[in-house]
Amino acid sequence: MNTTANYHPPPSSQPPFSDSDLDSGSDSENFQVGSDLSNSIFKTYLEFSSSSSSSSSITAVDLSKIQSFLTSSSSGALSCLICLERIRPSDPTWSCSSLCFALFHLLCIQSWARQSSDLSAARAAARLPITAETAAKQATWNCPKCRSSYSKSEIPRCYLCFCGKLRDPPSDNPWILPHSCGEICNRPLPNNCGHFCLLLCHPGPCPSCPKSVKARCFCGSVEDFRRCGFKNFSCNKLCKKRLDCNKHNCSEICHPGTCPPCRARETYRCRCGKKEEEKDCCDRDYRCENECKKLLNCGKHVCERGCHGGDCGECPLQGNRTCPCGKRIYEGLPCDGVAPVCGATCNKLLNCGFHRCPERCHKGSCVETCRTMVKKACRCGGLKKEVPCYQDLSCERKCLRMRDCGRHACKRRCCDGDCPPCSEVCDKRLRCKNHKCPAPCHRGACAPCPIMVTISCACGETHFEVPCGTEMDHKPPKCRKLCKIAPLCRHASTSKPHRCHYGACPPCRAPCEEEYPCGHKCNLRCHGPRPPPNPEFTLKPKKKKSNHQTECTPGTPCPPCPELVWRPCVGEHFGAERMMVCSNTTRFSCDNLCGNLLPCGNHYCTKTCHPLETQPSSSGHQKRSESCEVCNLPCQKVRMPKCSHPCSLPCHPGECLPCKVLVKRSCHCGAMVHAFECIHYNNLSEKDQVAARSCGGPCHRKLPNCTHLCPEICHVDKCPAPDKCSKKVTVRCKCQTLKKEWICQDVQAAYRDTGNDPKDIPKNQFGLGLLPCNSDCKSKVQEVESALQLRKPKVLEKKEPENEKHGPKRRKRRDRIQEGKQVSRFQEFVASVKRLLLFIIIGAVLIAVTYYSYKGLLQLSDWMNEVELQRARRRRSRF
Repeated sequence: MNTTANYHPPPSSQPPFSDSDLDSGSDSENFQVGSDLSNSIFKTYLEFSSSSSSSSSITAVDLSKIQSFLTSSSSGALSCLICLERIRPSDPTWSCSSLCFALFHLLCIQSWARQSSDLSAARAAARLPITAETAAKQATWNCPKCRSSYSKSEIPRCYLCFCGKLRDPPSDNPWILPHSCGEICNRPLPNNCGHFCLLLCHPGPCPSCPKSVKARCFCGSVEDFRRCGFKNFSCNKLCKKRLDCNKHNCSEICHPGTCPPCRARETYRCRCGKKEEEKDCCDRDYRCENECKKLLNCGKHVCERGCHGGDCGECPLQGNRTCPCGKRIYEGLPCDGVAPVCGATCNKLLNCGFHRCPERCHKGSCVETCRTMVKKACRCGGLKKEVPCYQDLSCERKCLRMRDCGRHACKRRCCDGDCPPCSEVCDKRLRCKNHKCPAPCHRGACAPCPIMVTISCACGETHFEVPCGTEMDHKPPKCRKLCKIAPLCRHASTSKPHRCHYGACPPCRAPCEEEYPCGHKCNLRCHGPRPPPNPEFTLKPKKKKSNHQTECTPGTPCPPCPELVWRPCVGEHFGAERMMVCSNTTRFSCDNLCGNLLPCGNHYCTKTCHPLETQPSSSGHQKRSESCEVCNLPCQKVRMPKCSHPCSLPCHPGECLPCKVLVKRSCHCGAMVHAFECIHYNNLSEKDQVAARSCGGPCHRKLPNCTHLCPEICHVDKCPAPDKCSKKVTVRCKCQTLKKEWICQDVQAAYRDTGNDPKDIPKNQFGLGLLPCNSDCKSKVQEVESALQLRKPKVLEKKEPENEKHGPKRRKRRDRIQEGKQVSRFQEFVASVKRLLLFIIIGAVLIAVTYYSYKGLLQLSDWMNEVELQRARRRRSRF
C-alpha cells in the first residue's frame, strides 16, 4: 500500500494549454480544473500560513492528505469501496468523519449500515439476555475502511457536503469541487483551539490552525508567538517546577503533562519505624515486611497487623464472644480465654450456596467440597444424573448448531447453546477479485479490500491511489507536464502545446475554414496527419459517441457543406422550422394544423399544413394555392354589454346585432311585472335600472308591526319607519263595549308599554283590550252572561241531536278516546326521563362496543406481529 505524496505549492505561472487538453477529458464524470482547484481551496489558509512564523514544511504536512483527496477527485479516481463503482460528481455521497475520511455512495453506505446494524442486533439478541427491541436500539455499524463504530441513529439519511452545511450540493458548477458547497468549511479545528477551518469545503481532515497566538512553553518560562495548531512547544530548558514532595524541583527538560515522580535518593523510615532504608523521594512512604507486634491495651496480646502508622487499636477478643457456629453468646469471657463449642449442628452455608454444614459446632472452616447427592443436568440438557453437589456434569454429545457465520457447525462437546464465534478464516473472494477475505468466518458481506493501487501517468510525475479492483476502470491521471511530440499538420506553427498523455497525440482542434459555394466555411477539424502513438503507453480506447463527422483523410477535398440551417415548412408556421443540412433543398410539411384565419375572422383553418403563395393582389390579400376551409359554426361571440342570449346569426365578422329579446323584471314591491328589451335594460346603469323597475304606485308590502300597507311609493329594500304608521285604528275594551280611534303608532306604543310585541298580535285582535272597562261595561257583561247561561242548555239540547245526526261515528269515538287519554304533567316528565335514560344506555353500549372492538383489533395485530417475528427467527435459525 503506497503512501500519499507530499503537497508541493503550485507554481505561480502555468504554461498555456490547447483546447485538446480540455476535450481529451471531455467526459462529464471528470473534474478537470487543475491547480486552480487547489489554489482556490488553500488560498485563505496559505495567506495565514505565510504571515505566521511557522515553516512551510509544517504547511505541507498539514495539507498533504487533503491534496491527495483533491488529486483523486480531479482525476476521476474516486471509487466506492462497497460497490467498486466510480463516484461521479452528481452521485449522492457520504464520507467517514472519524479516521479515514473515505467517500462512499450514499445508497451503498445506507445499505451497508442497515445490514451491519441488523446483524449486530441479531447477534446481541441471541447471545445476551435482552429483547430484540433493545438490541435494535443499541446496535452499531462500522465504517467499511477504518472500522470506526457508529450508532444506528447516525445512519446517513440525506446527501450533505463535506462540511455538512448544505444539503444536496450542486454538481454542475465546474469551478467548485464535486460534493462540496464552495463556501468556507468553518468546522472546529482539532485540539479544540476555539478557531474554525479557513479552507473552502474540502474532503479529508481539517489542517492545523494557522493563526498566530501568544503561547507559553510547557514549563511556562518562555513566551512566544506560535501557530495555534502548534502552540504547545518546549523551550529546551530545565523545567524547575515544584514536585509533589514540595521539597525538590523537576530536573527534566521542558516537557508536556505532569512532571515525573521525584527520584531524589534519601534515607527514610517505614511506617512502624523499625526499619530504615534508602529510597526514592516518591517512595518515601513505605511499609516493611515485619509484623507490628506492639502490646495491645489488654496487656495480653500483641498486634498481628503488618507495618502501619498510628495506634494499633483495642484487642479484638474483648467483649461478648460466641461459639464457632455463632449460636451461643458468652458474656464476661476474658480475652485470653478460649470460647467452648456449643455442641449443636454447625449449619453454616457451604461454598456451593445451597447446602449447610451437617457437622457439630467446630473450630476452623467447614469442608470445602459439598458431597450431598443431587440430580443435575449437563449443559446441553441431554444427560441427567445424580452426582455430588461439587461435581460438574457434562456429556460427550457434540453441538450441531450453526455458528454466527451460518457455514460451520459448533462441534463443541456438551454445548449450552451459547456457541462461540466461528474461528475459521472466511477466505471468500473479495469484490476486487484479487484477494481473499482474511477475517474470521462471518455472516453477510465481507469488508472491502483495504489495499490501494497506485496509477501513474506515462512520464510517472503524476499518480494517484485507487481501491484494489478498480484500477481497470480508471483513466490514467492528467499530468501537468508538456508533451514533447511535435505535430505534423499544417497548423503546427499556431497550435498550442498539450499535456502529457497516453496513446497518440490528440487531433488538431483548429477548424479547416475552407469556403463552400454556399458561403459557409468548413468547420471540421484539421485533415492533416497526426503523430503515431507510443506503443509502450497505449490503452484500449473506450467507445464514445462522436459529436463530429468522420474526419477526412489527408489530401481529400472537404465533404459537402455540413452546416445546419433552419428551413420553414410549406405553410410558413412560426416555430415549425427544421434544422436541415445546407445542401438539402427539399421542402416539407410540418403535419400541424394550418392555423390561418378564416374569412369569418373568428376561427382558424384546421386543415393539415398546406403550401401558400404570397403573391400581392390589388385587394392586398394573399393569394393561396390551396383554399382554406369554410366556417359553418354558429356565432359564439360574447355580446357587449354581456347577456345570456346567443346570437342567432351564423359565424360572421364584426359585431353582433343588438339583442332584442324581452326580459321580464318585477317591480320592487311585487305589484306588477315590467318587460324590457335586453339591450335597453343592460345599457342602463344600476341606478337607472332601479328607477325603471319601480311601478310608481304605493308600496304593496305590509308593515311588520301592524296590519297596514306601506304608505311610500314603490321602493327598494325595507320599508322606512315601520313604527311611524299614521293610519287610524279602532281601539276597544276587553268586552268590546267601548271603542275609540287611535293612530297606529300610538297603538304600537301602547302594546310596547304593556310588554307585548306588536308583531305577535293577531290581525283580528289588533287594538282589542287597550281601553279600560267602566261600570257600564261590567253590568252589560253580567246581563249577557246570564242570558247566555239561560240559553246555553237549550242550545246544547238542540245541537246534540244535530251532531249525532250529522257527525260521523269514527270522529266521535276518536274524540272520546282523546278525552280519556289526557296525560298529567308528572306522567309526561316520567316518560321524558325514561327516554333520556334509554338514549344514555344506548350511547354507553355503543361506546363500550367501539372501545373493546378497537382494543381487540390492537391485540390481534400485536399477536400477528409476534407470530411473524417467531417465524422470522425460525428462518434465521435454519440458515
